[in-house]
Amino acid sequence: MTIYPQRLLLLGSGELGKEITIEAQRLGCQVIACDRYGNAPAMQVADIFEIIDMNNEEALKRCIEKYKPNLIVPEIEAIAVNVLSEIETKGITVIPTAKATAITMNRDRIRNLASEILNLRTARFSYATNVDELEKAISKIGLPVLVKPVMSSSGKGQSFVETKEEINRAWKHALEGARGLSEKVIIEEFINFDLEITLLTIRQKDGSTIFCDPIGHEQINGDYQSSWQPADMKPKHLHKAQEMAKKITEKLGGIGLFGVEFFIRNDEVIFSELSPRPHDTGLVTIISQNMSEFELHLRAILGLPIPNIEREKPSASRVILATKDISSVAYEGLEESLSERDTKVLLFGKPYAKKGRRMGVGLAKAESIEEAILKANNSANAIKIIEKLDSNYDDLIKNDNDLNLQ
Repeated sequence: MTIYPQRLLLLGSGELGKEITIEAQRLGCQVIACDRYGNAPAMQVADIFEIIDMNNEEALKRCIEKYKPNLIVPEIEAIAVNVLSEIETKGITVIPTAKATAITMNRDRIRNLASEILNLRTARFSYATNVDELEKAISKIGLPVLVKPVMSSSGKGQSFVETKEEINRAWKHALEGARGLSEKVIIEEFINFDLEITLLTIRQKDGSTIFCDPIGHEQINGDYQSSWQPADMKPKHLHKAQEMAKKITEKLGGIGLFGVEFFIRNDEVIFSELSPRPHDTGLVTIISQNMSEFELHLRAILGLPIPNIEREKPSASRVILATKDISSVAYEGLEESLSERDTKVLLFGKPYAKKGRRMGVGLAKAESIEEAILKANNSANAIKIIEKLDSNYDDLIKNDNDLNLQ
């Protein structure tokens, strides 16, 4: 029998980490939230926070030694995974495992696993470490293609290349958007899909696998814009996606929730990507299900029962994006945003905005997917992001961060 509180070290403190923290605390856990900057969303609700470079092996080791967590839960890709492998041998559980974290943080390793080892259907792909190799790979695959860094997140560094004249720009953009020091890119066949989905896949402590209803989503330049549940899929396509998701998550091993992405084209189900943690498109489950993806993740990693997953009405989400750079953020329009029934708004609490940065999300449920999407869009579009005039609160937060660093 597990004794609480469990101590959870969260590596990455963005909006997904904030929801993980809230659910962990509801289940009696103590959470230490880490990120490279102060006042990150999860830090605002965690028991303790640390500002560290998680790619720095020595800094990460010191943090783990200081807090001696029972569980380490990565929320981002940019982590010194060698440290996680070392720590795992000392009896600390890494979610889902140190090996799975290392594989999934690199697009080349997860793609090789899916395509070459498990023989899953993927887009045709190749790699390049310089512009000449990039040109040769594109010539072999054929235009149009997608060019991405092998290490990045939320569409950073991704380009859609339709002509040879765009190749140099795509190479530079990939390097600028890469995480870490890698100068390797992946070139993917462009799939003109009918539907793009996320299948939230939960591996439990007893070895069983369960699924949420599929989530349809829209992305622009690889970055999530909206999602809806359930996605309209043929039963045979859903069964194939579940079969493929189970196969790859079983190979990765460990426990917890995985966000597995697929393209549906004609009669094909094509594996796209995988995140070994709650997925941004899964924010819709906060309003659509009896247990959100975050509660499901925590129950799985703590070995707690998941008796049933029930989806309520058709539901949708729409992101709230910053339209310009703002150094200190405030919001207008919350009254209008929440004026319709069955709507919610999450404002992530990010201390500053950059153009295109995801600052929140509008959520809605209705009698149909179309109505839910419309309500979520209206809810998100009503929010205006503005410059905060009173900086006293920001000064207090800065002082708290400075104290924490001493």
